[in-house]
Amino acid sequence: MSISLANATQIIHELWPLSGAEAWDAPGLLSGDPAQQITSIHLAVDAVAGTVDEAIQAGADLLLVHHPLLLRGVTSVAEDRYKGALLARLIRANCALIAAHTNADVVEDGVSDVIATRLGLVDAQPITPGSVPGVGIGRVGHLAQPTTLGQLARDIAELLPATATGVRVSGEYGTLVETVSLCGGAGDSLLAHPAVVSSDVYITADLRHHPASEAREQAKLTGSGPALIDVSHWASEWLWLDAAATQLRAALPGVRVSVSDLRTDPWDFVVTQ
Repeated sequence: MSISLANATQIIHELWPLSGAEAWDAPGLLSGDPAQQITSIHLAVDAVAGTVDEAIQAGADLLLVHHPLLLRGVTSVAEDRYKGALLARLIRANCALIAAHTNADVVEDGVSDVIATRLGLVDAQPITPGSVPGVGIGRVGHLAQPTTLGQLARDIAELLPATATGVRVSGEYGTLVETVSLCGGAGDSLLAHPAVVSSDVYITADLRHHPASEAREQAKLTGSGPALIDVSHWASEWLWLDAAATQLRAALPGVRVSVSDLRTDPWDFVVTQ
């Protein structure tokens, strides 16, 4: 079975509506002929040299990524620049490129929702609800059974693919936690949200020194505020790929859908003292 890129794009936008994207985002079709026939789709978090290699070697007609390659403006796609080189390779291989970014973060079975489900959160709801019930940024819910912060961090380390930076935690190992808020990808903008502040622990990625330090100091002062678990940005979003692949296989029967397990986290190793 094959389907035109135009029709595949329409189905992708039905699964992850562009209306759910943040105003600063740039999801959607980046390159490809809408009349092109699609028989194979390859999924990855990032459009980088390794995942482009995978897509081309697999004979994929479409590379569907989470992070838009041209999220920020560029003035050149010359092939001596990596974005231009990647686009040129994809175009020559007749492999289209589509991104589903924040529009895939907010939906049911989206990035944060998948993490909440895999952690077994009960009654999980968006931290910042959208206009449709169940849709919105992040998730907050409670564990079926309370656990310690240390054990939860270990459970997350088992759940996520391994990365050089692993799982970082701010809080006492033995602290009991039950209410969990989380945001796949970079989520320090939500640190002051009431749903996060009232949680026992907040799980996200890319926590910077000052926002994390300020949140923890405020929690110590007031006695109210979450412990923090900081994970790899890539790892937190990679879990979504399998869920997305399942949805695509159901929506596009006969189209081959594959998932990259290539680690595109930018960090290769750490040195500890």
